[in-house]
Amino acid sequence: MRRVGSVVRTAQGLAVLRADERDEGPGSSDPFRDEIGTMVLDDSLEEVGRVVDVFGPVERPYIAVTPDAGVHLPSLVGSTLYAR
Repeated sequence: MRRVGSVVRTAQGLAVLRADERDEGPGSSDPFRDEIGTMVLDDSLEEVGRVVDVFGPVERPYIAVTPDAGVHLPSLVGSTLYAR
């Protein structure tokens, strides 16, 4: 599992995350490659939703997540989400 970022707001039925800063050191890989469709989890390993868009600055993009049924979006603000 890897940390994706923190939920900064909700908009139009989506959770918007601010991605963590990338590690651009030797041997690092781009953590945002092929993120569309990735399942995201909360810190209790419950499935929250799937990534539907990655946008903004390359160094630290925003990530839009469509929530699964039953997920209460406002309660996610401030939470850290993870990818499998």
